[in-house]
Amino acid sequence: MKKLITALTCAMAVSGLAEAKDWSNVRIAVDVPYEPFEFKAPDGSLTGFEIELGNAACAEIKAKCEWIIQAWDGIIPGLLARKYDAVMSSMSITAERAEKVLFSEPYYNTPSAWFGKKGLTINTSSKADLKGKAIGVQRGTVQDTYVTENFSDTADIKRYTTADDLVLDLKGGRLEMVFLDYPVGEQTVANDPEYAAVGEMVQVGEGIGMAFRKRDNELANKFNAALKKLKNNGAYDTIMNKYFKYNIKM
Repeated sequence: MKKLITALTCAMAVSGLAEAKDWSNVRIAVDVPYEPFEFKAPDGSLTGFEIELGNAACAEIKAKCEWIIQAWDGIIPGLLARKYDAVMSSMSITAERAEKVLFSEPYYNTPSAWFGKKGLTINTSSKADLKGKAIGVQRGTVQDTYVTENFSDTADIKRYTTADDLVLDLKGGRLEMVFLDYPVGEQTVANDPEYAAVGEMVQVGEGIGMAFRKRDNELANKFNAALKKLKNNGAYDTIMNKYFKYNIKM
């Protein structure tokens, strides 16, 4: 009985320590590159809209934040395995993901868009027009889900680990179109004069949020409060305007 009481006391102590965590150090995962949201500067340092916004939020909660580079297809498993404390990497809020992680309030939203050779005329909502077309998407994204649900029976869908890889295959002639976050396609595809957005833009997902483990409500609340303050005091707009010519704030 004494051993049981001791064990229970230790467990309660550990639980109490977990609840009282001060979060003075926070590890945040990011998938790089995903320009303009996160990418490496010429000197090798991380930069981009989410990096700057995340650093500003960390300053607000008085935390020392460390950015951890993690490939997208392992980013949620890594969070659940405690390799880092949060994800801030253009993660769309979906019901399926919300079963596994705790999301912050959405902090931005952008449309998705099709990109291909300039002058390509195609109805991107038509299965007939997309029949047999080689389409690239980043694996595990809402863009992947959208294309799979709507065109898997007609198009040749090719999935890539990184956005850079699918852009390389598009420009190498191995894909006819790609479906990406519009700002990403604007920076990585349409920066080439031979390529442009094709067809209509599409709104998918419920906005972008930070992801946390389900038990870490305190940390999520800290970041929610920090992001709200940054939106209200103009700091969010200052960072946003460095990367975008349009409003992405939610």
